[in-house]
Amino acid sequence: MTLKEENHSEENLPATPHHEVFVAIDGFALLFDVLKSSGFQIVGPTIDQDAIVYDQIDSVDDLPKGWTDVQKPGLYRLNQRNDDKLFGYNVGPHSWKKYLFPPNVALSIGKKNEDGWEFQEAPDDPPKLAFLGVRACELAAIRIQDRVFVGGDYVDSTYQKRRQRILIIAVNCTQAAETCFCTSMDTGPRCTDGFDLALTELDDGFLVEASTPEGKAIVDQLITLEVTRKQQQSAELARQNAVDQIKKRMDTTEIRDLLMSNLEHARWDEVASRCLSCTNCTMVCPTCFCSSVEEVSDLAGENVERRRQWDSCFNLEFSYMNGGVVRDSTRSRYRQWMTHKLATWIDQFGTSGCVGCGRCISWCPVGIDLTEEVAAIRKDAP
Repeated sequence: MTLKEENHSEENLPATPHHEVFVAIDGFALLFDVLKSSGFQIVGPTIDQDAIVYDQIDSVDDLPKGWTDVQKPGLYRLNQRNDDKLFGYNVGPHSWKKYLFPPNVALSIGKKNEDGWEFQEAPDDPPKLAFLGVRACELAAIRIQDRVFVGGDYVDSTYQKRRQRILIIAVNCTQAAETCFCTSMDTGPRCTDGFDLALTELDDGFLVEASTPEGKAIVDQLITLEVTRKQQQSAELARQNAVDQIKKRMDTTEIRDLLMSNLEHARWDEVASRCLSCTNCTMVCPTCFCSSVEEVSDLAGENVERRRQWDSCFNLEFSYMNGGVVRDSTRSRYRQWMTHKLATWIDQFGTSGCVGCGRCISWCPVGIDLTEEVAAIRKDAP
């Protein structure tokens, strides 16, 4: 899907249902062949270091077949399923952000010559990537980063080049983790737009929905059958199962004003007493975009690269300016993160910066839950 197609002016309107077809499990491997023949490198879920992460994959055998994850505040574990589902898990520590907004990338290069220094934009020719297994909350996160990086007057060319070369194959959630709260953020669990293809996994195959010409071109090369009424009902029940399992809630009613009018609330001190300022929440978040830029010279001092790397508002040095650190306490840094994510992001970009994926809850070493922090402030707010 091209970036231009993704950012159409009617993106907030309800999605129009698209025609679905059925692909049997035995024919699913053909999808990999079709994507490769179309010039795509496939990025999808696979198991590494006892977690389901996103990495380059080559076949169905690389998918986490028969595995699921258990997530709670401060806890992530893999468990074997009692079936062979390929996408029977929730979101893990990785997000698609790292492929669109790389954690470390060269922005420009400089070479020393007789007249001084000559700088030019760093060579950048990103590959065509097919994202396989994108969940609804992650589609929402990509839309948010589209707004940040290419939706305003200043366009980030590094992001734009990668975004234009992405094919998105989404997967509807059929289960939810204890940490999921996408229903509170209106971002899932059903994939409604922002994808080229969307899959719903059944016991014997997949319902496949194409929403773009690129997606339809892929489907036309697969072995497909018409969807039966029984398969439609099974898919609806499977998707509803995820909705029913989501118990975590965050009341977003006037949340911007709630947080910004309670900047001195005692809860900030309480959460700061637990927060390690470790940056885990910002690293796993699919929308955080803080970065820093540094220049790296070779040993001879003849060449230099200007590189951008991920940073975090939890790092002490991140707020260094005018000879001092602006946010020198854990309290101020946690408050900055949460108020930006849930409040001032709305002022900047017209949307919340949270999609309810729950990653920041699962991967916080001490199990801090931002939904509980919001509830605590709301409870005591005047």
